[in-house]
Amino acid sequence: MSDPVLQVHLLDGGYAREARSLLYHAYRHEPTFAYLFEAERPGYDHRVRASVRELVQQHFLEELPAIGVLIDDRLAGLALIAPPQRRLEITESWLWRMRMVFSTGFRCTQRYLAYHDAVLACLPPGPYHVLPLLGVHPRFQGHGVGGQLLQALHDWCAQDDGSHGMVIDTGNPHYLDFYQRLGYEEIGEVAIGPIRQHVLFHPNPRLALQASG
Repeated sequence: MSDPVLQVHLLDGGYAREARSLLYHAYRHEPTFAYLFEAERPGYDHRVRASVRELVQQHFLEELPAIGVLIDDRLAGLALIAPPQRRLEITESWLWRMRMVFSTGFRCTQRYLAYHDAVLACLPPGPYHVLPLLGVHPRFQGHGVGGQLLQALHDWCAQDDGSHGMVIDTGNPHYLDFYQRLGYEEIGEVAIGPIRQHVLFHPNPRLALQASG
């Protein structure tokens, strides 16, 4: 049986429904989301779905970029991207905040905002792309989707001389080796409740090449 054909695409709002489903499955078991949206309390799955829905909806409403990997025309992995000059727009939207409060509750919304601010506070001065959400659907894990998605992100970032690189964060220690193998360096660590959230940076490949030349 032949290997599946992976294709990388810049996504628009037409993929919002698939993006919501994929990111829900990618994040519902993640320790950071378990804390932010109170996994110990009834209704956790609803709160995760609602938070992902609101984040994806606002992302495409703001016409921010997203990159996806497709296998046989199905979305297998994707990343939402916040460019340097616009990385605060979603969380600064009062409409988004109200929808989050109504769908996930005031306390969970406040936890998410505190988490978002803590991650951004780890960034050194300068312009960076930030990846607020990214994931691979569990069904497609083990097919090289994660590596191809991140490589596509690095290539995309390299086209922007105004960005120093990409920032990602994770509270799942199992991902650290994977990110570090792809050239990410830890630039900060913050406490998100009981979770140690690692903030990692990948330099813009073009700028890194120029610096070493």
